[in-house]
Amino acid sequence: MKVETENPLEICFPRKVETLIIQAPYYKEISENLLFGATDYLDTHGIPYDVMDVSGALEIPALLKFIQDAPKQYDAFVVLGCVIRGESYHFEIVCNETMRKIYDLVERYDLALGNGILTVENEQQAKDRSEKQGRNNGREAAIAAMAMLNHKFELCLIK
Repeated sequence: MKVETENPLEICFPRKVETLIIQAPYYKEISENLLFGATDYLDTHGIPYDVMDVSGALEIPALLKFIQDAPKQYDAFVVLGCVIRGESYHFEIVCNETMRKIYDLVERYDLALGNGILTVENEQQAKDRSEKQGRNNGREAAIAAMAMLNHKFELCLIK
């Protein structure tokens, strides 16, 4: 299956690939738009996917780890969510710990992952990055995941 991204990179997978989208739909409208961006891209290119929800961004790495021990395995992952700065230190903890844990798992398990977790100052910034017909970090995360998966095939890390 040949996948053309929005950049000059063309991706061609030698077999059917399985993708998992993990989302933390805390901010409903923003989450729906991020998911739309990711699924629209995958649907357009005929890439099958499953979607799993978690309660918040901090739970994304836990589910990502659980999946590594599950019978069904995935070739690529797209993580989606939104963390908006508030008045307390909670924003820094959630952002830093979530990203650190995700990328620890990426390195530990050689995961092809696209990150669409928004870490923003306010709701308007989140809306600007999750437009259905404009800029959409969910779509960008799906593109990144497929590009990373393509590299794994090119390097013969998977067959």
